[in-house]
Amino acid sequence: MKRVVITGMGVVSPIGNDISTFWDNLKNGVCGIGEITSFPIEDFPVKMAGEVKNFNPEDYGIDKSLIRRSDLFTHYALVAAKQAMDDSKLEIAPERLGVYIGSGVGGIHTFYSESKKLLENGMGWVSPLFIPTMISNIAAGNVAISYGAEGPCLPVVTACATGTHSLGEAYRTIKHGYADAIIAGGTEASVVPLAIGGFANAKALSRSIDPLSASIPFDIRRQGFVLSEGAGVLILEEYEHAKARNAKIYAEVCGYGNTCDAYHYTAPRPDATTAARAMKIALDEACFTNEDVLYINAHGTSTPLNDKTETLAIKVAMGEEAARKAMISSTKSMTGHMLGAAGGVELIASVLALRESIIPPTIGLLEPDPDCDLDYVPLKARKKEITIAMSNSLGFGGHNGSIVIRKI
Repeated sequence: MKRVVITGMGVVSPIGNDISTFWDNLKNGVCGIGEITSFPIEDFPVKMAGEVKNFNPEDYGIDKSLIRRSDLFTHYALVAAKQAMDDSKLEIAPERLGVYIGSGVGGIHTFYSESKKLLENGMGWVSPLFIPTMISNIAAGNVAISYGAEGPCLPVVTACATGTHSLGEAYRTIKHGYADAIIAGGTEASVVPLAIGGFANAKALSRSIDPLSASIPFDIRRQGFVLSEGAGVLILEEYEHAKARNAKIYAEVCGYGNTCDAYHYTAPRPDATTAARAMKIALDEACFTNEDVLYINAHGTSTPLNDKTETLAIKVAMGEEAARKAMISSTKSMTGHMLGAAGGVELIASVLALRESIIPPTIGLLEPDPDCDLDYVPLKARKKEITIAMSNSLGFGGHNGSIVIRKI
């Protein structure tokens, strides 16, 4: 079995469009949630979202014609991938490089705008590029084209677990020798009226009009998640390949768990056993022991069901004593819920926490839910040397994913 390390990272998010800005805002508890600006919201019960700010793909050298022919979720992926590749300085044979960048929703901006054309003006106005712009795999396809990646290309679609599963499957692909490096993560751009309307009518979104109390994971006042957008992309590389080229190594990927609740299409399994099993598989593969100091980047969506179920899952996976020793936070309190991009962005947060010995906070956690009684690092970042970190993602459809990293 091969060892797998992280040698590059890139991010587009509501709290920063590069790693340095993102991390500075994360550890300082800066909230990236605000009133929706991209469309009129007078008639919408939901007013808040985590929008990406000051973003222009041309600033990162993305080709103008490609920008015109692609959806915003692809723009985010291309920029995050470019940052990660520039950071890694990776040089590799094309057939040994893969791309695993997924999206939970895909090109919903394109779907929405082209549907309006059809309904208002007729079929003749629908773009011939509608399908290749909208389909969920096209961000990965365009990244592969950009870097000549001729190895495995597998865009995962598992709702909110997409980014974590993309990274976990990339880890396994390298571990078993099918590639030497993979550009992996998730991307999402779903802050559009149709998505807000659908999630709002499903009673899934927070209706708070205060940005600081809209996404409040593990707080008894929580009422739903905040829809947000962006991309998180990492370069996963076989350890000996990275060492041979003297690459900068951020961390080692050493565990991955993937299970399904097989229970309900939106609600988590109440006994949390399947989510717990994903965590335990990942921790066991990483050889987690009682001597380790663990940070968990929780899925932590700020929904009534998720937060208490995830709390239970952590206890079931680790046992009560070990669960109470772990430091846990939900960075969604600052970014909102980036859907398919969440896992990539949150693994980046976990890498930086491990590397810098700083646990990002769960901001807004003023009134803890009695059912959420673990250490969620409330309000302010905590300086603490940690040896291991785990990032959790739990998606609609019952998809559970956990990925574990260690210092190297």
